[in-house]
Amino acid sequence: MTMGLSRDAIKADGLLLLVAIIWGFAFVAQRSGMAVIGPFAFNGVRFALGALSLAPILYLQRRREARKGGPALPRLPPGTRLLWAGGAGAVLFTAASLQQMGMVSTTAGNAGFITCFYVVLVPMVGLALGRAAGLHIWAGALLALAGLYLLSVGAGFRLAPGDLLELLGAFFWTGHILLIDRLGSRMEALEFSIGQFATCSALSLAAAVVLEPRAFAGLLPAAVPILYGGVMSVGVAYTLQVIAQRRALPAHASIILSMEALFAAIGGVLVLHEPLTPRIALGGLLMLGGMVCSQTGPKAGATISLEGDTP
Repeated sequence: MTMGLSRDAIKADGLLLLVAIIWGFAFVAQRSGMAVIGPFAFNGVRFALGALSLAPILYLQRRREARKGGPALPRLPPGTRLLWAGGAGAVLFTAASLQQMGMVSTTAGNAGFITCFYVVLVPMVGLALGRAAGLHIWAGALLALAGLYLLSVGAGFRLAPGDLLELLGAFFWTGHILLIDRLGSRMEALEFSIGQFATCSALSLAAAVVLEPRAFAGLLPAAVPILYGGVMSVGVAYTLQVIAQRRALPAHASIILSMEALFAAIGGVLVLHEPLTPRIALGGLLMLGGMVCSQTGPKAGATISLEGDTP
């Protein structure tokens, strides 16, 4: 099915799949960490770790550029770079905060299913902005959504107080994916990532100080989940997302990224010793079918140049 895909598109899909794997196992870490620390403190520390983990790499990259006579591409004015990274960080803060707060008062299954509603919202918003997705994208999104339901919800869907927060968060995750599509190719990936992580961390820490009593008392018990969430989920995965989305349609990317729910289920089986049920197996197959279906249309082999591409 991937014979028509360019080499760049295959690499982008591979990176997005790696992001989904990291995020899926991070969901297990988040569930563990939330037992001992508040949502804003958890996000504040893990996004700070994500930014700090990338800073030495950016420093080495700048030294290498200096030896070669400057950056490969012209840099935008500092104010523009700060504005774009800060805006993306504010959207990321809102999405991550709604997700974490929702997880306090809903089931992990409901949270995973509703959060990944972006798999349908992204092509819908793209359509509203004049970027029509092909039938293969819609079919892939619906297959992925059906798989998500089987993986995440279980025998029956029951509305919980946190479900509304998760639904609001899904709209902000959609906005974040579209922002990465719009801005990611216009800035260096590391600089953009550090900027948005630092913004998200600062906003989260400020909210923790104001809203959470003894906000950082649970840092030590939550150290392992926070380290994984900070270095791997934030520092590595979000940066790979920025790089990969330079060569992937946002609707296509959302389908692959939604497979984080599948890897969350696998993580639950491997790490939390949850049972492997026929629903999990069928849900995984449907999601895999959705990912493959999204690559079978007439534009499957195209790569996307975002320079000058205005919604």
